[in-house]
Amino acid sequence: MARMIPSYFPTRTPPGEQALHKALAESDATDDWIVLHSLAIAEHVKKPEGEADFIVVVPDLGVLVIEVKSHLTVDYRDGLWKLGNDAPTARGPFKQASDAMHSLRKYLLKKKVNLSSTPVLSAAWFTAVRARTMLPESPEWHDWQVLDSEDLKNGVAAAVLRTIKAGTAHLDKTTHVAYGGVGPDEATARRVAFLLRPQFEVGVVAGDLRHARQDQLVHFVEEQYEALDSMADNHAVLFTGPAGSGKTLLAMEAARRELAQGHQGRLLCFNRLLGRRLTADMPEDPGLKVGTLHRQLLAVTGVKPPADPPAEFWTEELPERAMESIVAMGDDAAADFLVIDEVQDILSEPYLDVLDLMVKGGLRSGRVLLFGDFERQVIYDDGAGRELLRARMPRLPICRLTMNCRNLPRIGYSVNMFSGLEPGYRKFRRGDDGMNPGWLKYEAGSDQTPLLLEAIRRLRDDHYQLHEIFVLSPLAEGSVAASTTDQWLRQILQPATGPARRKGEVQYATIQAFKGLEASAVVVTDLDRKLVPNFEAVMYVGLTRATDRLYGVIEADTLRAVMEGER
Repeated sequence: MARMIPSYFPTRTPPGEQALHKALAESDATDDWIVLHSLAIAEHVKKPEGEADFIVVVPDLGVLVIEVKSHLTVDYRDGLWKLGNDAPTARGPFKQASDAMHSLRKYLLKKKVNLSSTPVLSAAWFTAVRARTMLPESPEWHDWQVLDSEDLKNGVAAAVLRTIKAGTAHLDKTTHVAYGGVGPDEATARRVAFLLRPQFEVGVVAGDLRHARQDQLVHFVEEQYEALDSMADNHAVLFTGPAGSGKTLLAMEAARRELAQGHQGRLLCFNRLLGRRLTADMPEDPGLKVGTLHRQLLAVTGVKPPADPPAEFWTEELPERAMESIVAMGDDAAADFLVIDEVQDILSEPYLDVLDLMVKGGLRSGRVLLFGDFERQVIYDDGAGRELLRARMPRLPICRLTMNCRNLPRIGYSVNMFSGLEPGYRKFRRGDDGMNPGWLKYEAGSDQTPLLLEAIRRLRDDHYQLHEIFVLSPLAEGSVAASTTDQWLRQILQPATGPARRKGEVQYATIQAFKGLEASAVVVTDLDRKLVPNFEAVMYVGLTRATDRLYGVIEADTLRAVMEGER
């Protein structure tokens, strides 16, 4: 997959450029390519300023500057171009691409880049029409400079390679300079990209990328619209899906829709940090109670937990006392609806007994919307919870979510590999940006502090701010974040307390505590399968927390075993 710079496209980008950007980013045949999109040219050879739609840098082959035309109609006659509803012009797409190419080549030569063996070519890509068969022959362009809708459909990498090959042969023939098969080496390719877009990565990727990601995450996909329809068509639904499939977003939307109808109810979960996030993101409404199940049970009973309570207090005593309180309160204690996120964490007899009293009609007949992930949950559930739910709510409709809406594809593929997820993530809503997760090896028993420092340094070089970075571990007190003696790390590392993150601080938590949440950049430490029970399940939960950047600090034999496919 190519490294796309930038890794996203603004919403105003013409549809043809969006389609080509996505196709290049997702192609399996573009490894080590660098693609620059929408590059402004201040020193244009023909105009005060100009723009190149795409610059594709292919190591060992060449550089291709592409002008993209998305128009549904293309007409060329008497030397004039008529593209869609645009005014006729004599300056067509091939001239635009050629001028951009010569401007960039001149700029690179001025920066003393040796292009003596690098073919720098130009082409026009008509993404909506079959231009290769429609356009007449003309002395103004070569056949190999034409790419079209069929190329977009049948394989963009092959089309680019075909164009570079034919263009190189043309240069060999006309300039008598042996370009063929040389191209820029990898170092030169990186330098070309850096020279053409040095400030862009600093000024735009760090800020606008976050906004673009937020825009991506808050819009529903078609699959989620179908899920929302299911909410309306059934009085109770179980929505299942792996991490990152948008369940929490849908759970909040389900609660908002119930409130909009004048209903009163509860939005609950098990995890404390997730409960705080739900509370922060949902509107304050007297008709809605939001938070963890335990907090709700404490509110119903009016009791305070004892200091350092045993587990039985939460799992048995508190639910039993809550049932007594609800029964004493009568019918008014039951709400109109019940929405539960991460429901797999609370599937026990005592919890289901009390939930049955919290909603009008009970679990069998009430308005109950459940959202759960039953993949790789062995660290929380032995599978009995799902059977228990079937017994309590027979004939419960199930809506399965399959698209990964959270992680960039390369993070999702790493989750497949490290967790043994079957069938694993296949569909991703977000486009690839060409950045692989980083794996930093340590020897068993050695100090991981230098590697944690290295991961944070790389993320800062990638323009992530400290408060955007989260450190997770399967361990609690013994994790490298909690036990490091490095002064700088001790100064910036703070245990997670909720969704608010202060600038200059890196928060850390256990993987278990961070379940249901996410962060832009995640460093997962203490990954030693000999010391971590249910290692694959822990990896599944931990790695899926990262939306954009992921680093793993992993014991050397564990990494080797995963790479060699040992289970």
